[in-house]
Amino acid sequence: MVAVGISALPRFGERWRGGQRHSGVKPIHWISVVAAAVLLLAAVVLAPGTVGEPAPPVPASCPQRWDSNEIGHWVPDAADLDGVEDSLVPGTPISALICAYPGQNSDPGREPLAGSRTLTDQARSMAYDLGYLPVTTDRVGKACTLMGGQMTNYLIRFAYPDGQALWVGSAEEINSCVTTTNGTVVSNSYVGRSISAAYRTGTWQRPQPKNPCDPATGRRGQNDQMVPDGAIKVLICRNEQSGSSTPRPSHGPEHGEQQARVLAAELNSLDAEPGGNTCREVGGGRREMLILHFGYEEGPPAWVRITPHCRPSVNNGLLVGNLDDALLDRIGRLAPPA
Repeated sequence: MVAVGISALPRFGERWRGGQRHSGVKPIHWISVVAAAVLLLAAVVLAPGTVGEPAPPVPASCPQRWDSNEIGHWVPDAADLDGVEDSLVPGTPISALICAYPGQNSDPGREPLAGSRTLTDQARSMAYDLGYLPVTTDRVGKACTLMGGQMTNYLIRFAYPDGQALWVGSAEEINSCVTTTNGTVVSNSYVGRSISAAYRTGTWQRPQPKNPCDPATGRRGQNDQMVPDGAIKVLICRNEQSGSSTPRPSHGPEHGEQQARVLAAELNSLDAEPGGNTCREVGGGRREMLILHFGYEEGPPAWVRITPHCRPSVNNGLLVGNLDDALLDRIGRLAPPA
């Protein structure tokens, strides 16, 4: 950068000759020289890079406090980006700034900033996985345990190549009872442990259950259909309930594309409506649960939980409905024996 000192310029109406100032130069000439110098200086200051090259996005600093009493469910500003109504993180960001706000779940709100970490090479895969979580604009009720303990709220600022940015709010919490949001849509899928691991280590890992019958995060599109289109396989797990809501590992074989698509079509034909993971027990019969995990060529599986002794008897976390006995019997025959 070249610094131009205004005091070095001759005064209007004067010129240098033999080390002395002399009159006779018309003022308009010097005005043109000064104007050109000022424009040159402005160009040097305002255009540090190549002309026409967009400046790289610089992540904003983390807010100094978590400005909400809700766990996970807050962002400083909702982004005006294409796709935010359908996905937590649309598009392909190039960096992710993770801001951490630890506290206690018994007294949430106004947690101070404890630290931050910026991901670059991991930002794309993190955005991809969060972008596949099932979302809705509704506040869906859910049943949660009530253990007290530590929790950490997180804000993640995804920056895009064109300079735009998007905030996502989430949390790690002992009950896994967290709402994640981008300010426009919300997800009840729990990703808190993966965010904490990325904050500590700088490496993002997709949330995955320890065995294929454990509850999974679900799949984008489950707010519109019980089973999103494109399933190529299905695993059916059976749980004889005995105080635990987690199915035992299933050793039965996965069923292929034809069976998966037939079951998906039948489940999608139900009269479904928005609803969460709560139900009302009916009858006295055997207490069991079936969970169907539909797999895809790309992205996470979709899950459907069937609880015959409850009404509604079927849900996917965002939609609920009721099965008839014939469909329940067909699904039961495909599940491993009790």
